[in-house]
Amino acid sequence: MTETLHIIGGGMAGSEAAWQAAEAGVPVVLHEMRPAVATFAHQTGNLAEMVCSNSFRSDDDEQNAVGLLHWEMRAAKGLIMEMADRHALPAGSALAVDREPFAEDVTAKLKAHPNVRVEYGEISELPRDGHWIIATGPLTSGALAQSILAETGKESLAFFDAIAPILYAESIDMEKAWFQSRYDKGETEEERKAYLNCPMTKADYESFIDALLEAEKAEFKPGETAGYFDGCLPIEVMAERGRETLRFGPMKPIGLTNPHQPENKPYAVVQLRRDNALGTLFNIVGFQTKMKYGAQKEVLRRIPGLENAEFARLGGIHRNTFINSPTLLDDQMRLKSRPNLRFAGQITGVEGYVESAAMGLLAGRLAAAEILGKPLPTPPEDTAMGALVRHITGGADAKTFQPMNVNFGLFRPLDGIRGGRRGRKDRYKAYTDRAKAAWQQWLDAP
Repeated sequence: MTETLHIIGGGMAGSEAAWQAAEAGVPVVLHEMRPAVATFAHQTGNLAEMVCSNSFRSDDDEQNAVGLLHWEMRAAKGLIMEMADRHALPAGSALAVDREPFAEDVTAKLKAHPNVRVEYGEISELPRDGHWIIATGPLTSGALAQSILAETGKESLAFFDAIAPILYAESIDMEKAWFQSRYDKGETEEERKAYLNCPMTKADYESFIDALLEAEKAEFKPGETAGYFDGCLPIEVMAERGRETLRFGPMKPIGLTNPHQPENKPYAVVQLRRDNALGTLFNIVGFQTKMKYGAQKEVLRRIPGLENAEFARLGGIHRNTFINSPTLLDDQMRLKSRPNLRFAGQITGVEGYVESAAMGLLAGRLAAAEILGKPLPTPPEDTAMGALVRHITGGADAKTFQPMNVNFGLFRPLDGIRGGRRGRKDRYKAYTDRAKAAWQQWLDAP
């Protein structure tokens, strides 16, 4: 009888790992502590719940490393990408997802699989025996985190993630806001109007920045420090770095024309993206925040068009814990001191839904192959998956290790391809062509 694979954590990584192993013919028990044990960020007990943005970011598999990772996961028949495609929302060149039915379908699909059993309840200690994948994510329970710390003997690394607010569409003033994607990107009219834009004059912007800087923020507990991941900075932290930072970040006014006042170019623009298929909910793009709830409402209602905004969920901040993977994991994602344990997802030091699911996919395949007595090599470093796992398991400097999104900077350089900004388009296409060939070859290997 084939040995069972146990997976702790039913987020993106754990769900994808369970699917890949089950599809390979390995019995899987997926352990999820929710809803019995709640977290600050989660709202339901569904598997693969999206707690921050509803975006899987760029879907361009020729010019973007994230889009390439999408392609590799689709080629591997990944569950997360299948469900994301099924519940996709218009988002220009990005892949945004209707989060609730997405999570519901991931949950239903896994529970219906004959090789998967979902067990609810907290695992508070690292198991001693059997095959396990630890995919508990950034909100690993305190007891399990302590068990990991005791085993590794290393000091845990941590930063803080901030969540963007979600508001009701009916409360947005459409006499001020308008639908348009930057530069009208998208193949369909719906995609070209995937974002809702709220314009600001210079006076609006300056007043907004003043209010943002003066607003009450959540305080950290004694001994905690705010080591934010740059890809998920709270808006008030960005504002503290300079008054123009937001205007050159999530509030940049480029590629947009206000149809209400086409002769006036906005000084800054706040964008919102649809958060569900019905179009009744919108999240504020790039507006992660640690402001206290009362301050959030006051500050965000200063945005033109959002003066009467009603919020389905306010933003928040939570601790995000990850291990020092370059020192602790081998290239098969196994804990060096306990090779029966693999780690996957954000706890390994990757950042983002896509990267987390990708590391789950890889861990699930590697674990299943080992259980079946047909061990797999790590994917080639020329693939997006291979470049990412190489980074976290040894390519990064352990002393300065921080969470990382997939990007072309992790890829092995190409010979004979022009460098610099002017050669970027051809270079990125060459990266993705090389990666696709290498990934397909790895998938097809006996």
